[in-house]
Amino acid sequence: MTKQEVLQSANFGHRVAEEESKELERYFVATDQWKRTFAGDVDIIYGAKGTGKSALYSLLIQRASDLLDKGVIVVSAEQPRGTPVFKDLQQDPPTTEREFTGLWRLYLLSLLGATLKEYSANDASAIAVLDYLEQAKLLESTTNLPKMLRNVFEYVKRVFRPSAVQGEIKIDPMTGLPAGFSGKISFDEVSIAADQSIQSVNELLKNADKAFAKLGVTVWILLDRLDVAFAETDSLEENALRALFRNYLELTNLSNVRLKIFLRTDIWNRLTKTGFREASHVTRHLTISWDRSSLMSLMLRRAVNNESICTHYSIKPDEVFSSIANQETLFYRIFPKQVDVGLKKPKTLDWMIGHTKDGTGHTAPRELIHLLSVAREMQLRHFEVGDKELDQECIFSSVSFREALPKISDVRLSQTLFAEYPKLRPFIDKLAGEKTQQYSGTLAGIWQVNEIEALAIANSLVEVGFFELRGTKTTPYFWVPFLYRDAARMIQGDAD
Repeated sequence: MTKQEVLQSANFGHRVAEEESKELERYFVATDQWKRTFAGDVDIIYGAKGTGKSALYSLLIQRASDLLDKGVIVVSAEQPRGTPVFKDLQQDPPTTEREFTGLWRLYLLSLLGATLKEYSANDASAIAVLDYLEQAKLLESTTNLPKMLRNVFEYVKRVFRPSAVQGEIKIDPMTGLPAGFSGKISFDEVSIAADQSIQSVNELLKNADKAFAKLGVTVWILLDRLDVAFAETDSLEENALRALFRNYLELTNLSNVRLKIFLRTDIWNRLTKTGFREASHVTRHLTISWDRSSLMSLMLRRAVNNESICTHYSIKPDEVFSSIANQETLFYRIFPKQVDVGLKKPKTLDWMIGHTKDGTGHTAPRELIHLLSVAREMQLRHFEVGDKELDQECIFSSVSFREALPKISDVRLSQTLFAEYPKLRPFIDKLAGEKTQQYSGTLAGIWQVNEIEALAIANSLVEVGFFELRGTKTTPYFWVPFLYRDAARMIQGDAD
């Protein structure tokens, strides 16, 4: 095969894990973080956008049968693709954090009840849970999560907003309870003593835990895509997540039920910034991180997943990944030694990592994968017009990466930063044509605000990764990473 034919047959995958769930297993890097997650040593997985949280989530679901062999039942509380289950709540969201707490607790109980039914649990504890959920019309299959959540939310509103539904529920005059119910679920332990027909969610959760212990299994409830589900307003997101973590801490008292939460680092930081005392009790966690070697391994695994590349270079994947040295050797057989040629210029791997990291200093695999895919398109265009001049064995030229970077920059700025922080867009737009190194004074002039206001805006841009904060505490300056320069149409240089 010619180099052009090799590249035509190659595919480096999708930037978003949800779009490549079937292929993910073949080139996923089995890091220590993954091993700890699979072993059940951690419950909370933090990571910046694009670092692989959803990949871990998808792999846990794919490995459900392997986990079941270990006595673990995997239950997803969210749809892996399509509209998030909780998205519908944005039209009529819970009005308080307390209401959200009740919603989470009853939703989790409903998931556990559906799982007990699926595994035909029939001991006394399981029957107690199933009977109450059935009476409350909350026993829904986990294959229909949106309907389950709607039913739960309607129930929760009847508990927390009685005045809003007064007159809509037919009350049995003999019992004083909603017609059709032989019992009622309460979120308050005190009410149990007052009426034996009322049972608390906490008690039902304990019964579910006992039932799973009787079955000899542990249940993991997985939650991902929280950044999408509650993105409408900051207050909605804050109430939802505070309530979720309070429920997580409550569930740690159970032996056979674990909640596994996949959450973006920046969202967790926002949540704790305003004060969240319970945060210190969240100890079973990890933060996904990538270093130079793991990022190189990630790219090479995607490369050798292509038969055309393995054949062209006569390589055996097991041998390649037996050492870092072997991986680096193969990397520079496929890719050029440098993108920008010069004694002080970085090697290609370091150029790729450096040009796809944001102001927080993190390089997300998502951007690297995107860079590979677009560089492939650029290189094929060069082949098609007869430009076949490449370094030695390489199937990529340095120019293909330089041409690919602006597209990666555009997608990152428009689909991530502008989409999530629209209020910051006007300030970024005004930086077009300006230098990439700015100061509070120069920014004040660009934005037509005073220097104190300019510093506050600049710090907000630091938090979202558009600016990298440099200098000293007394004389800071703000540097724009390569990742954003093309899309922001900025000029390299110092504005001072």
